[in-house]
Amino acid sequence: MNNLKDFVKGQVAASARVKEDFLADEKAMEAVAAVAALLVKTYRAGGKSLWAGNGGSAADAQHMAAELVNKFRLNRSGLPAMALTVDTSILTAIGNDYGYDQVFYRQIIACAAPGDVFVGISTSGKSANLMKALEACREKGVTTVAVVGGAPCPMDGYDHVIRIPSTDTPRIQECQTLVGHILCDIVERSLFGGENFSGC
Repeated sequence: MNNLKDFVKGQVAASARVKEDFLADEKAMEAVAAVAALLVKTYRAGGKSLWAGNGGSAADAQHMAAELVNKFRLNRSGLPAMALTVDTSILTAIGNDYGYDQVFYRQIIACAAPGDVFVGISTSGKSANLMKALEACREKGVTTVAVVGGAPCPMDGYDHVIRIPSTDTPRIQECQTLVGHILCDIVERSLFGGENFSGC
């Protein structure tokens, strides 16, 4: 019989290895820093961020939008952020009338403004609705950020790509949450905490 505690330890170790590999990837670290600086500049200019994903990535989108609208660590004013995954009437209306691949496209066309930032979260990087979202962002002058797994994917065409060095969905998701927290932390510290990060 397998030892349950050993299995638990193996899962924790596997998660830690992905984070260690991510930390060792200088290109990935530069990408996270660049996106953080982009978000800070966007908010300073009066823009907003829009977040989307499917399944667990939809939950991540909602999670990060909530950290920005409410707070991360500091008591401060809210920041404008939208998760495009939360309104069931909008999602089902668009899905029914136009198709599921249009659910983010039509919301971006309706709600985004030039200078905003769209963050698409995906483990595979192959979601059709996130590729349609890229089209909408190009039409609206919105900068795009992809947070994806380690395999080459269509979302490599986004303006900024943060790649998690794994092809294992749970491990990718765990690291995507870390990335989101880092982005929210830098935005909050830069705008409300008096931190003066180089590049922000």
